[in-house]
Amino acid sequence: MGRRKTADLTATAPRAGLAGALALGILALAFGALLIGPYALGPAETLAALAGRGTPEAGIVVRGIRLPRSCAALLVGAALAAAGASYQALFRNPLVSPDILGVSAGAGLGAVAGIFLSLPVAAIQLSAFLGGMGAVAVVMAVAAAVRNTDRTLTLVLTGVVIGALAGAATSLLKVLADPYDQLPAITFWLLGSLASMTPADLLPALPAVVIGLVPLVLLRWRINVLSLGDEEARALGVEAGRTRLAVIAAATLVTASVTALAGVVGWVGLVIPHVARMLVGPGFGTLLPVSALIGAGYLLAVDTLARTIAAVEVPLGILTAVIGAPFFVWLLASGRRSWS
Repeated sequence: MGRRKTADLTATAPRAGLAGALALGILALAFGALLIGPYALGPAETLAALAGRGTPEAGIVVRGIRLPRSCAALLVGAALAAAGASYQALFRNPLVSPDILGVSAGAGLGAVAGIFLSLPVAAIQLSAFLGGMGAVAVVMAVAAAVRNTDRTLTLVLTGVVIGALAGAATSLLKVLADPYDQLPAITFWLLGSLASMTPADLLPALPAVVIGLVPLVLLRWRINVLSLGDEEARALGVEAGRTRLAVIAAATLVTASVTALAGVVGWVGLVIPHVARMLVGPGFGTLLPVSALIGAGYLLAVDTLARTIAAVEVPLGILTAVIGAPFFVWLLASGRRSWS
């Protein structure tokens, strides 16, 4: 027993050190994000603005613009990466991303409909959230109605179909939208952005993300068992159907919440879990927090780059694709199997 405890401590210490290093790196990135921008600030000015001192201009830039945006980037990145790790473990497929069940397409359709109807921002975000959750609800209902087939395969294929239908409806609304007013807003939202983020925008998303992450943490052992297959899960006393439903609901809630906040941001939930697995292995109990930490830091860095790389802000979806696609190609070409 003493040897087992010593081995556990030996295995846990490097992972705790990695989590601490990632947390420190995120703090450094967050402070750097507060400094960088068209209105340049020094470290002393930034700290004074955070404390409520300094010039009014610095306070507006730091507390009113950059701090809410940085917090949003951390939240969105962590949520998408955690959802991606959950979906990949659940479906036992490294090519699965958070939009596999149509959540991103449904949220996009909801937001586009809200913009098309000229709804206020809060209503557009609510419409996006309901669209994402509704799309997955339809997928689950169709999969439950189809019997005598592989449940996982049915879910994935139904998600592809519902996503395609939502994409077609989104394209139709883009054709019908006002090309001078509504269409630019629709296009920019579909590419993802954290511009004009305020603390009020974060308030609805934060509780939903926390509520979605709690079951994923509590079910981490069962998710590990599910990754072995349904028969092995039953042999170990895990009800595969109920656990799968709970994980899908939680991961979908997380994804829909941040998609409603930031728009459609791709590649984070697909690529970041691979990076985390290369660092800590496939054990979901460690993979989930490490994926969330890496995802948070990654999207914060990408968002900082998006608002500083050019005179006009670059949408997040473009940069995440430009960075994520070559990395994923390299991952495949190098023969790495970080998911095993």
